[in-house]
Amino acid sequence: MDAPAPPSYDPRTFQGLTFHDRTAAFADGTDSPRAYLERCLEAIAAREPVVRAFAALNEESARAAADASTERWQAGKPMSSIDGMPVAIKDLLETNDMPTQMGCDAFAGNFPKRDNACARALRQAGAVVFGKTVTAELGGTHPGPTTNPFDTARTPGGSSSGSAAAVAAGMVPAAIGTQVGGSIIRPAGFCGNVALKPSQGAIHRGERMATSMSTHGPHANSIEDMWRVAIEIAKRTGGDPGHAALKGPDGAPPATQPERLIALQTAGWQITDGATKAAFAELREKLTAAGVEIIDRETEDGVEALEQSITDAARIATDITAWENRWAQRNMLDEHPGGLSARAVAGLERAEAMSPGDYQGLLADRQVAREHHFALVGLAEATITLACPGPAPVWAGDQPGEPLAKRPTGDAAFNYPSSLLGAPVVTVPMIAVGGLPVGLQVMGQRGEDARVTAIARWIKETIEPAITG
Repeated sequence: MDAPAPPSYDPRTFQGLTFHDRTAAFADGTDSPRAYLERCLEAIAAREPVVRAFAALNEESARAAADASTERWQAGKPMSSIDGMPVAIKDLLETNDMPTQMGCDAFAGNFPKRDNACARALRQAGAVVFGKTVTAELGGTHPGPTTNPFDTARTPGGSSSGSAAAVAAGMVPAAIGTQVGGSIIRPAGFCGNVALKPSQGAIHRGERMATSMSTHGPHANSIEDMWRVAIEIAKRTGGDPGHAALKGPDGAPPATQPERLIALQTAGWQITDGATKAAFAELREKLTAAGVEIIDRETEDGVEALEQSITDAARIATDITAWENRWAQRNMLDEHPGGLSARAVAGLERAEAMSPGDYQGLLADRQVAREHHFALVGLAEATITLACPGPAPVWAGDQPGEPLAKRPTGDAAFNYPSSLLGAPVVTVPMIAVGGLPVGLQVMGQRGEDARVTAIARWIKETIEPAITG
């Protein structure tokens, strides 16, 4: 048998499935949302048996929605710029026409027949909600069956594994992910997506507001599609209670060259491989050559203070979330003994060993980090760092008799800081290492989602990607 072909991802040439560039054809009748949907379904039929990105599909409902969209475009009355766009929804979020099983045995067969605010907003915008994507169990670290579209031996990341993989595999132009620690940014980095992790609370989470750091955001193959999905949702849902909604233009903000950027290392730098570090250094040089000043912890005391405050971001963010989930998960386990994985049970036991005082200490640590981040206002337009510490790791599954792998969906060390800070991040595919994607993330101050998107767009459209390994 021939050996499998080596990975061949190249961000300079990869062309993912996009939607915004087809709407003119919908309007003039040379294409239609129904035909577009059928092409997506053909791609799913071809790739899903190996990629395994979907937990559920509703093809009948999707076809009806696509037909209705086709009629609106032909009449010159689309409901929005994403009318007719097939969008998949992470299986943590409720949908009224498909089950919501959260990658968890305790939720097997769960079908609440309700729409999350995000899903309802997409339908109101005319989008075709046609599938639920695989999530790691309860949005945690226990992986589902999805494989990386560029190397099936590797993880697509988590917990938004199915959303990232479905977009990367050309099965759908956009998919909704969620993040508490690194669940939008890291899979986007591993799968070569663009993705937006919005400012905390900028997109209403509906029933998913039990934790203080979770967010919803889109994966896509273009910044234009990514932004249009996010803004059309926010225009209808607003933000979480007490939070301002995502704001900005209907189309993606124009590409904007920054004058100065901050390069962050974070705790992830210590575990990053040499080829990926070299690629990031190359990107820094290209940004400098394009006229962007880059500062870091070695040149600015304020940056060093932020770096110090986020050194332990993984523990702080993980323990805050574990404490906030403890009662729901304890009730779940009591009702469904054996319904949670060993990983989830270990996290629950860690939370139950905490005290209210421990939680208050964690919140204080988080606030210190946020103050150090806010202190950098005016110093630079945004920060940049890697989205992941290298290409997606190989994941062969837990081995009988062996300890559970600590990070089967990859290490989120580069992702916890933005979750801790509540800051907006756009991930852009700017690196290939050994023929596999590695993302770059651009982070701004809270509420600066449009500004961060404009900078990320400029980087993607102007700076040549770095290829190593």
